[in-house]
Amino acid sequence: MGDDGVERVYRKRRRVPRAYLGLLGLVLGNAFVQLVRFSGERPGDGAGPRWGAPVFAVLILVTLVRVALEQYRAYTRVTSAGITARGPLRARTWAWPDVYDIRVEQAPRGSGRAAPQWLTYLYDHRGRRFLLPHLNDWQLDDPYAEVAELCLAAAPHRSLTWERRPDVEERIRRGAVRRKAWLWGVHGAVATLVVMIVVAVALVIAERGDHPFLLIVCVPPAAGVVLAAVLQWYWGVRPPRSLARQP
Repeated sequence: MGDDGVERVYRKRRRVPRAYLGLLGLVLGNAFVQLVRFSGERPGDGAGPRWGAPVFAVLILVTLVRVALEQYRAYTRVTSAGITARGPLRARTWAWPDVYDIRVEQAPRGSGRAAPQWLTYLYDHRGRRFLLPHLNDWQLDDPYAEVAELCLAAAPHRSLTWERRPDVEERIRRGAVRRKAWLWGVHGAVATLVVMIVVAVALVIAERGDHPFLLIVCVPPAAGVVLAAVLQWYWGVRPPRSLARQP
C-alpha cells in the first residue's frame, strides 16, 4: 500500500485449497481414462471421429495451463490513476472516472467450497461487469472490508461520487438476469443430457438405437438454449427475488 492509501496489488497469497486440486484431479483423471478408452477403440466398433482424442488431449492441456496462469500470472493492481486487472492472457486498465462501482458478490450456486464463494467485480458506466482477480475469500479474510476500504481510499481520485444511477443499475440488473438465465440453461442442458443417455441406452437395449448422436449431442444443447431464452424473457419482466433485492 502506498502513502496515499490507494496503492496496492492483489496477487496469489495463499495456496489453492486441496479440495479444488482434488476436484480438478478427479475431473482430469476421468477425462484421461476416457481418452485412453476412446483411443483404444477400433474403427467399426462405434468409435467417434479420429480427431476426438487429440482434441480431448488439447482441452486437458489448456485447462491445466489456464489454471496455472490464473494462479500465478493474474493480479489486480490499484493505483491513484485507476485499476488494472490482469487475467491469464491479457490485462485491462480503467481510469477512476470510468469506474462506476466495485462490488463483492456471491459466486453462483453449485460451485461448492472447491471455488471462491465471494468474488469482486468492477462495473463500468455501461453496466458491464469485469472480474478483479484474487480479490476473493480465498486470498483475503474479509473481501467486503477490503473493498470498502479501497473505495474510500479511491474517492479523492474520482471526479464522480459512488452514488448509484438508475440507468446504470437497470443495465446491471439486465446483465444479472441474462447470466442467471444462461446458468439455468446450462443446468437444464446437463439434466437433459442425463435423461437422453438413459433414453439412448433404453433404445439400444430395445434394438432401436439408431440416433444416439442426435439424442446425446444435439438435444441437450438445444434444450439448454430454449430454457435460457425463456427464463431471460420471463425474468426480464418479473425478476426473481434474489435479483430484485440487489442494490
